[in-house]
Order: sequence, then C-alpha cells, then structure tokens
Amino acid sequence: MGESEKDAIRAATKEVSKEMKSLINEEAIESLKHTQHLILGRLQDSNAVLSHFNEHSENCFTDVMGDFTRNTRILKSMKTDLDHIFLKLRSMKAKISATYPDAFPKGSSEVVDTRLDLEMPVGDWNQENSS
Repeated sequence: MGESEKDAIRAATKEVSKEMKSLINEEAIESLKHTQHLILGRLQDSNAVLSHFNEHSENCFTDVMGDFTRNTRILKSMKTDLDHIFLKLRSMKAKISATYPDAFPKGSSEVVDTRLDLEMPVGDWNQENSS
C-alpha cells in the first residue's frame, strides 16, 4: 500500500469520525454523565448505610445469641420434663383407676389435652380447634 492510499484512508477515517461526532448532542452527553454521577453518589451512600446496618445487626446478633441459645436449651429441657411429668401422672391415674374404679368421676378416663402443640403451625391449630 502506497503513501497516498494511507493518506486517503486517514482522511476518510477523520471524515467519518467527524460525521459521527456531529450526530451526538454534547449537552445530552454531559447531562447523562451528570445523572450517572448523581446516581453513583446515591448508590455509594446507600451502600455505606447498608454496610453500617449489617455491622450493627451482626453486633446485636452476637450480643443476643448466647441468651437465645441458653433459653432454647432451657425450653427444650422444660418440655421434656413436663412431658415426663404428664406421662407419670397418666400412669398414676391409670393405676389408681384400676385399683379404685370409683375414684374418678365417669368420663374422666379419657385424656383431654388442650395444650398447644408448639410444633404445629399456628394456622393449623386454630382451624383444628375452631370446629
């Protein structure tokens, strides 16, 4: 390729780029840059707020986690103890009823357990007991 061809290609390239540049509105580009800059600032502020919130939540969670774990263990232990107590009471009542048939009024032999089942969802318990 000769020197004149290279010059012609450069001139054509400059002309095409000049025409493309004339199609673009500089004010619109500047407005777009400004809007993007504002959005970037807002997103950075939001990110900082969310990071602070996450740190605060993590600190609160670590403060409460020990108590929550301990209380959960206590509740599970209490449930186990109460289940054992009710089992013993039913057993004692059955023995007393077998030894002394007139010790309890008629109809009291059936066990009526009106305690909430904590493992059942609340909506299911309400539907079961409302009918």
